[in-house]
Amino acid sequence: MLTRKQAALSRPMVLLLAVACGVAVGNLYFPQAVTPLVAAGLGVPADTAALVVTAAQFGYAAGIFLLVPLGDRVPHRPLIATLLGVTGAGLLAASAAPGLGALAGLSMLIGVTTVVAPLVAPMAVGLVPEERRGAVTGTLLAGSIGGMLLSRAVGGALGEWLGWRAPYVLAAAASLTVAAVLARTLPTTGPAARQPYPQLLAATLRLLRDEPELRRSCLYQATVFGAFTAVWTGAALLLTGPAYGFGAQAVGVLALVNVATMLATPAAGRRVDRRGPDAVNLVCFLAVVLSAAVLAVGGLGGAVGLAALALGTLLLDVAMQSGMVANQVRIWALRPEARSRLNTAYMVCAFLGGGFGSWAATRAYTHLGWPGVSALVAVLAGLGLARHLLRRT
Repeated sequence: MLTRKQAALSRPMVLLLAVACGVAVGNLYFPQAVTPLVAAGLGVPADTAALVVTAAQFGYAAGIFLLVPLGDRVPHRPLIATLLGVTGAGLLAASAAPGLGALAGLSMLIGVTTVVAPLVAPMAVGLVPEERRGAVTGTLLAGSIGGMLLSRAVGGALGEWLGWRAPYVLAAAASLTVAAVLARTLPTTGPAARQPYPQLLAATLRLLRDEPELRRSCLYQATVFGAFTAVWTGAALLLTGPAYGFGAQAVGVLALVNVATMLATPAAGRRVDRRGPDAVNLVCFLAVVLSAAVLAVGGLGGAVGLAALALGTLLLDVAMQSGMVANQVRIWALRPEARSRLNTAYMVCAFLGGGFGSWAATRAYTHLGWPGVSALVAVLAGLGLARHLLRRT
């Protein structure tokens, strides 16, 4: 039975939370578009500059493990507003970084603190009826997708115009603005748990040990998200390399082609509500395998290659985000009193997979070119699909 406080999460507030998720998530993705500009500005090779992206991904995984469990212990309003404020300060510092080492270190710090989306999601699903959880999760993910797309597009274009430091300044302003708005408008929530902080961290590990459905969801998302980050890390190198010779803004333009993902994800949430998570997961794995084949054509260059990149990244984006909805709805049903800790375990595994995908993509591209990145996507998706089919059997 919903309380009055739970029933008060209005649709406009869900949309505002979706915007907050987009702003926070965008901090992880605009560096993908400006990696070539960072390399040129700091005088380092492009594959070395890609360490900035990898550092942010691994920092995000660490932040999820260390900070998201506090969502079960600390009121959400001050926690979320404070983290966004610290993120904004870190972005400002990154805009003035004198070298790659400092920028990578600050990127890891930004990753640690920009964990608003995994805090917002369990809070929101606890404030709506069960039959709306898939739709609300899909809306929040649509906001995150918007942040991914716009951050790469705006970051690439602004970086080409004003240099790689300008996107960091803009991202800082957006984070600080949203922090101020949420500090006044977020619903008041009380703690769901009273354990000391060390016990909250230990509970996350126990949940991984005790909940096989959580482990399954973690594996699914780690493989698909690893494929996702591999493609976008490699795409920046491909589009700015000899095959195409584009500028950094090309990565953002390619990302904008995938705006349809924002429409597909809420639809996936409604399908999860009707058909269950497993049916959606199967379709998503098959779509990622297909995307790997389509993306391989992108290495040819020219109009055919661009069309293949657009279609392949669209398939991959829709599949990854739809699978995210399915996996999260599955874990929300396990232990309502521990949703933040469940989400902690899930998101840590997902972003460890993402960090691995980014790291592996730079090496695959260096040694095998774009076909190596496409093969990496197929292998990662195949691992998840094999696990899913074994369970069904």
